Amino acid sequence: MGANGAPRMFAVVQEYGRRVDARIAAWGLASDEHADAFSVDRDLWMKLQAADEALPAFDWGDHITPRLVWVNPNAPAPFDHTEPTPSDPHPCHPITPRSP
Repeated sequence: MGANGAPRMFAVVQEYGRRVDARIAAWGLASDEHADAFSVDRDLWMKLQAADEALPAFDWGDHITPRLVWVNPNAPAPFDHTEPTPSDPHPCHPITPRSP
């Protein structure tokens, strides 16, 4: 019930060149009625009708392209640098139980 009306999280990513480098420039929340975006350097807050209306504020010239990326908080992290523990083994190296 609550998840149906929950806002969706998004990021505004500034891509430099043709995928040479990128950075997250803003985070935001979008609902059916409006969207809010906050720059990561905390000097800009926008209340918008839709999330993609934030993109022009982060279009900084010929070599920087802003992109809207929807965040899935349930997706696994692409890089997890934590060490596995015996209770949570690395998926490539499962711990096999010893025979008694």
